[in-house]
Amino acid sequence: MNKSELITAIAEHSNLSKADAGRGLDGIIKSIEAALKAGDSVALVGFGSFEVKERAERKGRNPQSGAEITIAAAKLPGFKAGKSLKDAVNG
Repeated sequence: MNKSELITAIAEHSNLSKADAGRGLDGIIKSIEAALKAGDSVALVGFGSFEVKERAERKGRNPQSGAEITIAAAKLPGFKAGKSLKDAVNG
């Protein structure tokens, strides 16, 4: 499912116009991005939680030359599914 298909599904399930559903989805995405950027996590009970994970600096190899390189530390967004979502997918 892509973004436009998700907007259509939201509109059908909530009796909203596609434009309103699109604005709502954009608002949710921007709010989650802002919270993660600020270092906060976002927990949606039953669905799951979004959080920022830290990846330490590490050594790697350049696949073309075989030379050792240092891969910089990074912050990565992560998602952990909640029990209700896991149950819905598995059952």
